[in-house]
Amino acid sequence: MTVPVPLLHTTMLLDDRLRGMPPGTSDLAISEISACGWHPADGAMSLPVLTLDLAAYAHNRDAMLRYAREQGVAMAPHAKTPMAPDLAADLVRAGAWGTTVADIRQATVMLRAGLHRLILANGIGGRGGAGRLAALLRDHPAAELYLFVDSTAVIDALAAVWATEPTLAPLRLLVEVGAARGGARDMAAARAIIAAIQATEGRLRLAGVGSYEGAATQPTPERTEVVHTALFQLAADVLAEVRASVGPGEPLVLTVGGSLFFDRVLAALKPVAAADGATTLVLRGGAIFFHDHGVYQRGLAALDARHGFVLGGEVASAGQVFRPALRVWAEVLSRPEPDLAVCGLGMRDVASDQDLPQPLTLFRDGAPAGALSGIASVTKLNDQHAFMELTSGVDVRVGDVVEFGLSHPCTSIDLYRFILGVDEAGIVRTAFPTFFG
Repeated sequence: MTVPVPLLHTTMLLDDRLRGMPPGTSDLAISEISACGWHPADGAMSLPVLTLDLAAYAHNRDAMLRYAREQGVAMAPHAKTPMAPDLAADLVRAGAWGTTVADIRQATVMLRAGLHRLILANGIGGRGGAGRLAALLRDHPAAELYLFVDSTAVIDALAAVWATEPTLAPLRLLVEVGAARGGARDMAAARAIIAAIQATEGRLRLAGVGSYEGAATQPTPERTEVVHTALFQLAADVLAEVRASVGPGEPLVLTVGGSLFFDRVLAALKPVAAADGATTLVLRGGAIFFHDHGVYQRGLAALDARHGFVLGGEVASAGQVFRPALRVWAEVLSRPEPDLAVCGLGMRDVASDQDLPQPLTLFRDGAPAGALSGIASVTKLNDQHAFMELTSGVDVRVGDVVEFGLSHPCTSIDLYRFILGVDEAGIVRTAFPTFFG
């Protein structure tokens, strides 16, 4: 296992004001962490704390990038999941085409870390957003940034700002089509966007088509498939319009695909990109590299039911290939009732928007003391407390440490300023700064 080397360890120091750091820690460089020998259950670290299993992350990284290579498509993993430029850079070094961000500030974080090929897969608003984007690109002239646009209003705002910025390169724009969130809903709206871009006389550049299918998920798989099919057909039709507008041979980007429906994206749009001959199909999944014990685990089970994951030319189980890499650790604070343990873990420490954390393993005196899956469950979270219901007779004591799996990585990681990377034995080896703002 190769540990991703943090880009920022020479300038960012840790101390005991941060989650996980033992009392008395002061000005500790990330490069010095590995020698400390800490384990989240050893009693020294301040809990609760979030950890990343480095081997599981590396396994997920290699599996997903291998899948993309074998399918002949590119990946720009969405950085909003960890907002850790060190991990984004690691994915690019491992073969990712670029990085995806959700707003101008996230783009700033990645550009300052040296990641220059970005997809900004979201709207930026009007004249104010256009001005901020211009200021950012003025400071980063080497940036290759692709921006989602879904209205003529934003084209007008961008064109007005770019007209005052003669030194800026033409901005690459992706016509966004969508369902249930942003994006042009029909060909008439898309054609108006294309015409508005072409009318800027080269200040703005028509660079392809973008979309996101995850927001279009419906209450039933059957309805979801119907909506996705229509969305992918609209993306294909708009790409044809873009191609007709820019002419043959001009490189274009077609980007669709999060962490759960990329198989459908490839089935519908890989032939479209291949037939065009000069279009790169780019997937943008981000959570797949971290996975979880909840919403994404169920999503991969659904993907497997579609027989949608193929490695080495054979159908494989995505649910078995990808490994949950994130854990949250907390102490048992109280045993007020025979079937209840109260742990020091709450809504300020772990995601609760899509499932509650799952108790996995009990540790006592720093050593594993038994599995909790199936015999313990979190039924409620307060700000700082988790209410863990126990099967009769389960031996859980005050001072024990519980290793929890989580659901929805995005809304767990954003509670932490650092992600602590652990080895196969659970020893902390490094830390990845996060930049959620």
